[in-house]
Amino acid sequence: MGAAKIKKGDEVVVLSGKDKGRTGTVSQVLPKEGKVLVEGINVMARHRKPSQENPQGGIDRIPAPLAIAKVAVADPKDGKPTRVRFEERDGKKVRVAVKSGETIDG
Repeated sequence: MGAAKIKKGDEVVVLSGKDKGRTGTVSQVLPKEGKVLVEGINVMARHRKPSQENPQGGIDRIPAPLAIAKVAVADPKDGKPTRVRFEERDGKKVRVAVKSGETIDG
């Protein structure tokens, strides 16, 4: 597998689905499943019965994984979705936003 175009901590824009247009930070990448977890995006409500550990029960809201194809890295310049390419700058391989040419990694 090649280098990852989307990494943990990236600011991403959702391209399709109920959260289309919203932005969030990637909290986890699941490369084997081709999915990402984005904070506050694709949140699902899980109804829990009262149990020994959780005597109150109630509704747990947890983010569900989202297909990598449904998100794009937010351009560091204007925050709009952009594709990512790799370039070598100062002898280091870095990720670059296709639209603006800005570097994504520090």
